[in-house]
Amino acid sequence: MQDIYSYYDYHKYLMDFYNEKKSSLPLFSYRYISDKVGIDHGLIVKIFQGKRHISTRSIPAFTLLLGLSRRKSEYFELMIKYRKAKTSNEIKHYFEKLLSFSGIEEHRVESDKYEFYQKWYYTAVREILHLYPFKDDYEWLANMVEPAITPAEAKKAVLLLERLAFIKRNEDGFFELTNRFVTTGLQWRSIAIRTYQKEVMNLAMQALDTIPKEERDISTVTLTLDDAGLALARDRIAALHKELVEISAACQNVNRAYQINLQLFPISKRCSTQEKDAAHE
Repeated sequence: MQDIYSYYDYHKYLMDFYNEKKSSLPLFSYRYISDKVGIDHGLIVKIFQGKRHISTRSIPAFTLLLGLSRRKSEYFELMIKYRKAKTSNEIKHYFEKLLSFSGIEEHRVESDKYEFYQKWYYTAVREILHLYPFKDDYEWLANMVEPAITPAEAKKAVLLLERLAFIKRNEDGFFELTNRFVTTGLQWRSIAIRTYQKEVMNLAMQALDTIPKEERDISTVTLTLDDAGLALARDRIAALHKELVEISAACQNVNRAYQINLQLFPISKRCSTQEKDAAHE
């Protein structure tokens, strides 16, 4: 079983613990756990399946069952608070505490990846380095970003990209991309992506005032959908996303970096069939 510091989801940690114990001790069961922690058997099953949360007062009993040290018990409690958090600020707070909790190398790399999605201009700098040969003129690099950033921010971006191996210096000392595209991956942390999405949406609002109309395309549409229509709309957005990446990959003479935001979200409460029928009676 992996070390507890490699987990962010305590439900997954519990299931891995259960499966490992069960493989070596066939009599190990949810009922045994129920007796040890003093919680109803049915609730234990739901907790391990990720359908319910551990209460604060039950945490000591679980850390005893898991045989955790004091420090690992603190980490386990942090995982619970992270999973229970509801607001963006709470989620971000506990996730960053998890990242900084352990000093192991894996967490340093994870922290760097998390940081990459905290500022919109990290991706902008990466794309600019694909367009132009660059060594160490950070004032020039900062001014190439739209809107401009500071030379210090530009240098910080380059150092982070280098640590993440997204860029590297070639034989002539210029930075070059190691891969043309970077995607978040299915396993990446939702809070990091949420922060990045807020950053680029704010950037889009600024673009309405700062970028000439002929250099941007910002449009909106408001419509009504049923559940099947919503699923189809999401599929079409995903297909368009893929098509746009393919268009970018096929470009032979790129000369500028662009940000494209595709957004679909509700602007009304859900209306049930019963409510619609009642409204027409």
